[in-house]
Amino acid sequence: MTLAPGLRSRLLIMVEREDTAAKIGSGDVPVLATPRLLALAETATVQAVGPHLEPGQTTVGTRVELDHLAATPIGAHVEIVAELTEVDGRRLVFTFTAHERSTLVGRGVVERMAVDRERFLARLGR
Repeated sequence: MTLAPGLRSRLLIMVEREDTAAKIGSGDVPVLATPRLLALAETATVQAVGPHLEPGQTTVGTRVELDHLAATPIGAHVEIVAELTEVDGRRLVFTFTAHERSTLVGRGVVERMAVDRERFLARLGR
């Protein structure tokens, strides 16, 4: 595995009804749901390192810090950027931000662990 800090990924989404707190069940208002923001951040981290993993490797989430700072309505465009900031053996630390235009919607840290996919699944009995 040859992962180094600086790897980045960028996602751009438009908030849709399926992304809202009311639809997901994390609230009852039609704005971007916190769990959906987290899922988008994790998607960006996976995309940042995916092409750089050894064959048979994947990453799994192990820790998250998330500040959801601004409500984002249906139809708004949100850009999520994740950057690999630390590599400690198999432990990968990413920072991410989410913006709607110039408004900071969210920020945080996602930690993932690089694992051998087959061994990981074998431990689950699958």
